[in-house]
Amino acid sequence: MAAKRQKGLGRGLSALMADVMADEGKTAAEAPAKPDQMVPIDKIYPNPDQPRRSFSQEDLEELAASIREKGIIQPLILRDNPREEGGFEIVAGERRWRAAQLAQLHEVPAIIRNYSDTEALEIAIIENIQRADLNPIEEAAGYRDLMERFGHTQEKLGEALGKSRPYIANLLRLLKLPESVQALVREEKLSAGHARALITAEDPEALARQVVARGLSVRETEKLAKKGTAAQRAPAPRPEKDADTRRLEKELEASLGMKVRIDHKPGAASGKVMVSYRDFDDLDEICRRLSLVIKPSN
Repeated sequence: MAAKRQKGLGRGLSALMADVMADEGKTAAEAPAKPDQMVPIDKIYPNPDQPRRSFSQEDLEELAASIREKGIIQPLILRDNPREEGGFEIVAGERRWRAAQLAQLHEVPAIIRNYSDTEALEIAIIENIQRADLNPIEEAAGYRDLMERFGHTQEKLGEALGKSRPYIANLLRLLKLPESVQALVREEKLSAGHARALITAEDPEALARQVVARGLSVRETEKLAKKGTAAQRAPAPRPEKDADTRRLEKELEASLGMKVRIDHKPGAASGKVMVSYRDFDDLDEICRRLSLVIKPSN
């Protein structure tokens, strides 16, 4: 289900943020949100539009162990399931729901909200961004989704999420990198600092491979990127002239009394002869000599 791009949702970004600011990392002493009710696990269904598709089994096992010992501290956020009468759909907290199943719980604490499809998707994206284990590419993609799907600006996102506008802008720039370089960031083979240094490089993919293979620091990567860009922009050196061409240049210079350069294309029969004149007298002399060899047609 594709959400239409909207601006100024009824609840507002800050209001939606209030439901997801606290995550499962909170402790009981930090006063987590009070659940509306306990909901049977078999009445809860995942959101098919959930942006996060992969869940680490190891992380789920760790969370399940914590749930067995302390229970679920932060309630799930649910809404009535539009596809299953009498059921609920997860808006935020799918990891907790999955871990609760591993912990063999029969019901979980939940906050029930009357969210539209668009608001549910927006909250799912916000919750993913708030996760501490999100890599820079995933975080940047979340910001991009909030901007493109819902019309939020970098300034509004920064205010609601507690991030500076330059921080969000720098992350969004990472999405301009080739997919292969983004994959290295997702795999934690490159840091966000390494990736930023490659954005302006002429060939970021080749440089990224060098950085990974040589284990370069961010500072070394910056120097390598600048060096590569400068080399790309520098004019190609002229090929070395053979002895016959240099000799011919000298003979013409002696005959004309002017500087002569012959540029012969390697492997071809064509090229250019350039005569440099110092003043108009030299130019007149060149024209006079050419006129002697160019005979007018009758």
